[in-house]
Parts: sequence; structure tokens; C-alpha cells
Amino acid sequence: MMVIASDHGGLELKDAIYKCLESRGLSVRDFGTDNGDSVDYPDFGEKVARAVSSGEAERGILICGTGIGMSIVANKFPGVRAALVNDPFTARMAKEHNNANVLVMGGRVITPEIACRLVEIWLDSEFEGDRHQRRLDKISRIEDEVRKAAR
Repeated sequence: MMVIASDHGGLELKDAIYKCLESRGLSVRDFGTDNGDSVDYPDFGEKVARAVSSGEAERGILICGTGIGMSIVANKFPGVRAALVNDPFTARMAKEHNNANVLVMGGRVITPEIACRLVEIWLDSEFEGDRHQRRLDKISRIEDEVRKAAR
């Protein structure tokens, strides 16, 4: 299952991406927001990141005005590798080199058409493993060390 959420700055993009995902036959759960009223992006970023971190969802997509805030929130969660993408190259590298399980975009940065294309590239790309897995393992060790130190 895939989960998606946005704040008010990403609502239009979220709705367009949701339709793109449905057209691919994917199971998607929308965690909001559902209207243009001003909301706090951490509330929605947390929902998606928590679902991916816990294993409830395999992948997630987050959208805020720039994508920066949602990226910061999502990457606070263990096991979440959220990547902010703005073009085809970063969308492909997010998967091939970083095995990103959360894709983040800016609703005030890219168009719905570009966003749907970036999602397709991310979904259709394959993680290359090898040296990239070694690097992800190092990130996991850092997460573990930070978690232990916080106790």
C-alpha cells in the first residue's frame, strides 16, 4: 500500500498525483489535507512517515509548498528515506541510489504534469544495491546509534 498527504500548499499537486496513482491500479490511502485551509505540514508529514516507518505502508508521497518541510519531518522517522525531487534525474536517483521510500515534492515548485511524471519514474526505477546498499546500511547504523543515545 502507498500513502499520500499534503498541506494546503501541496493540495492541488496531491490530488493530481492521487489520480495518477489510481490510474496505475495502485492502492493509495490519502491522509489529507482535504481543503485549502492553512494547516501545519508536520501534522501530515508525520502521518505518512509513521505509516512507512512502522511498515503499515510500503511507500509514501508528501507534498508541501516547497517540499523542504515535509522532507525534514519524514526523515526524523527510523527507516524512512525521504527524497525531495524536482526533475526526472533526481526522481530516478532517489530510487536507484537511495532506495527512497518516501517521495517529496513542492506544490509551488512543479506542475501536476511534471509531478505525475516524477512519480512514474520513481515507481518504475529499481534500486541498484551494491555500493548504494552499503551506504544505506551506514545510515541505518547512524539511526540506531542516535536512537540508543536518546534513551
